[in-house]
Amino acid sequence: MSCRNPGTALDLGWISRVRVNHPAILRRSEQIQSRRTVKKDWQAAWLLKAVTCIDLTTLSGDDTPSNIHRLCFKAKHPIKEDLLRSIKMEDSGVTTGAVCVYPARVQDTVKALKDVGCDIPVASVATGFPSGQTPLKTRLAEVRTAVDDGASEIDIVINRTLALSGRWKELYEEIKLFREACGEAHMKTILGTGELGSLINVYKASLVAMMAGSDFIKTSTGKESVNATYPVALVMVRAIRDYYWKTGVKVGFKPAGGIRSAKEVLVWLSLMKEELGDDWLTPDLFRIGASTLLADIERQIYHHVTGRYAAYHDLPMA
Repeated sequence: MSCRNPGTALDLGWISRVRVNHPAILRRSEQIQSRRTVKKDWQAAWLLKAVTCIDLTTLSGDDTPSNIHRLCFKAKHPIKEDLLRSIKMEDSGVTTGAVCVYPARVQDTVKALKDVGCDIPVASVATGFPSGQTPLKTRLAEVRTAVDDGASEIDIVINRTLALSGRWKELYEEIKLFREACGEAHMKTILGTGELGSLINVYKASLVAMMAGSDFIKTSTGKESVNATYPVALVMVRAIRDYYWKTGVKVGFKPAGGIRSAKEVLVWLSLMKEELGDDWLTPDLFRIGASTLLADIERQIYHHVTGRYAAYHDLPMA
């Protein structure tokens, strides 16, 4: 990931002027979902593009060095070699965008990626994930520990209480502290949109996060009852577009939580292309937080090659 967002001064006037046309957002999200999807070779190409944007994620209480190693092997070899050969993509170097883990598993992940010969980034969630309700000192220490252990991307989570009570200056200052703690690591800021109460809060939180120096804004932890939805995504990507028009800085977008099918991911790619343009269709500016999505993408590519669907046990993790 190469893009960095230097941030700006907090502009409370801009935040106070924010308006969201709720019916228009809902109409647009329905329109995007009703698009006819691409087929055959075009679909295979788009699905491989999606693979390169996946943050292959495990955030389980029973994570171990061995299952981290399997995940890292899959990150380097996300699609079976024989399938890639069939579509003449065996030399393309397709990998996932990153591997995302808890801070305690960062060292294991760095070692496993080195063992399998893969130099993709290690991303770590931090700052009291998923609730963001631990003391600030603890949240900052968690970021620094993950960076010291080798994470080059940090997925922080905001304290939703500050957004829900309109304490935008406090939220801005907290995110700036996290950005400072990240050092050279890129910072993805999780808004927890399912807990923000309204689309206008989503828009305002997006702006504050970008002003504070977030390199990405991310919908969800994946642990909320409502995660990545198209209306929320539209509000966030339009905030990204407005920020770009005002500052010239491109901030990335990461939907996460509940994205499980190849069909869905094609909608997400279409949304990015139509709303932000081709520049955002790269791992530098678009990531998908997912743990099970890759399996369905590989099944679809298997179907493209063979004309039949594989059972999931035919395409194991490693």
